[in-house]
Amino acid sequence: MRPLAILLSLLLAMPMIGLLLPIFLGTGQPTLPAELGVSQEGTLAHLWSYVLNDYVITTLLLVLGVAIGVFILGVGNAWLIANYQFPGKKIYEWALILPLAVPTYVMAYLFVDFLQFAGPLQTLLRDGFGITAALPDPRSLGGAIWTFSLCLFPYVYLVARTSFLDRSARLMEAAETLGYSSIEAFVRLVLPMTRPAIFTGIALALMEVLADFGAVSYFGLQTFATGIFKAWLSFGDRIAAVHLSLMLLAFVLLVFYWEQHNRKRQRYALSTTNTRPPLPKRLHGSHAFYASSFCGLTLFLAFVLPIIVLLRLLISEGFNLDPRYFSWLKNSLGLSTLTAILAVICAVFLAYAARLSQSNTLRVINRLLTVGYALPGAVLGVGILSLLGYFDLAWFMSASVVVLVYAYLIRFLSSGLQSIETGLTRITPAMDGTAALLGAKPWEMIRRIHLPLLRRSVLTALLFVFVDVMKELPATLLLRPFNLDTLAVATYQLAADERLSELALPALSIVLVGLLPVILLSRAISRER
Repeated sequence: MRPLAILLSLLLAMPMIGLLLPIFLGTGQPTLPAELGVSQEGTLAHLWSYVLNDYVITTLLLVLGVAIGVFILGVGNAWLIANYQFPGKKIYEWALILPLAVPTYVMAYLFVDFLQFAGPLQTLLRDGFGITAALPDPRSLGGAIWTFSLCLFPYVYLVARTSFLDRSARLMEAAETLGYSSIEAFVRLVLPMTRPAIFTGIALALMEVLADFGAVSYFGLQTFATGIFKAWLSFGDRIAAVHLSLMLLAFVLLVFYWEQHNRKRQRYALSTTNTRPPLPKRLHGSHAFYASSFCGLTLFLAFVLPIIVLLRLLISEGFNLDPRYFSWLKNSLGLSTLTAILAVICAVFLAYAARLSQSNTLRVINRLLTVGYALPGAVLGVGILSLLGYFDLAWFMSASVVVLVYAYLIRFLSSGLQSIETGLTRITPAMDGTAALLGAKPWEMIRRIHLPLLRRSVLTALLFVFVDVMKELPATLLLRPFNLDTLAVATYQLAADERLSELALPALSIVLVGLLPVILLSRAISRER
């Protein structure tokens, strides 16, 4: 079992080899066509000279802006929900995670449609109130920061709310007896105590930002993700795409290291001694109104308004069904189901191999495989394409979905693996020892004892991988066979053609599927405390 587990892990790490081969072998770099006015120094040198600074600066500004946005929305809502009673709190505490069901590229399309000059908001201002001044162009860096912040703040909200609920109520009371106001106690005591958890949520949001292509492309931003697609699809330059992919990967790994470092520090941030659940204070009058308004406005902008805009677009189209819709739906459901099943099988095998062999090597390998969720789809796609190119197997990609499913498996295996490993921790080693004494073989032990106990973890892993694959765009764009479009690809292509009313149904389908795990998470939150 151990050799097979190591072999499977090496197979899943092959795209990284594809990224490194051009660096060491350095063959096959084409140059830009002469009619473009670029010297024969090649595409990479051209990028260094003209656009790489834009990629770096735009990416850094986008990351910084989104970090501030998700901090304000996530921590602000979490603090109100965890510490105060006000009208609507029971709804907001679970509904504030619903924006996770809206993919960022879908939010970008709806945001621009709603705020553009011919959109419903500016039309209402002109026709109803006589306001002719145009609003700022939503297709801008500021619009992208606003969109990402609304989509991704639940990452910070979830971890911050948990930390605020787990904080020591006695320490807060002690701060108040020392004369601190609620704001002073929050800034000087609670915020430093929960900082590692908050940083973890921000890091998860930033990894989503760095991995995104659909939204930044629609906003017209020059980031590393858009540069990778331009180098590969427009210039046809493998070397330039690989170098840009490695630069983006360096950004992502830096954020990933930051997230892991702060996650380790959480054990020191809180003490479990003398802790008790906090007693939320009841707000009255204007304070209750402001608290309810802040949470309500966040939920409205991040989830309710996008759904309204989607439904408006759907109605404006007259519910005319695109004849290709069922093909898109079939492809998305088929790829998602196949990948989810394979991911769970691999996750169960790897988790049990580490458990039964008690091998530190396998535990380390399993930890390394969890880096897959931080691997941008564009980087993964370039790595696989580069690897296929060196072995002259690129033709295989156009004839089969195997390469695409392989990419999905690498990208989203971590979701299944973490769920299965969490479920295994609830099965005590004493159960294994008892079963072994009764003569049970390892596979019989798994089939008759462990799998029934892991049923909930397996279903959770299946669901999360399924939804992740449904929403994945960059890897699908690069690796899909000819004439195979998914709901995500169709939504992106319709938005690129400015056919926003036609994208309503495929986009709404993606959102509705994404609601499944979010509803499960919401139910779990509503049962807490």
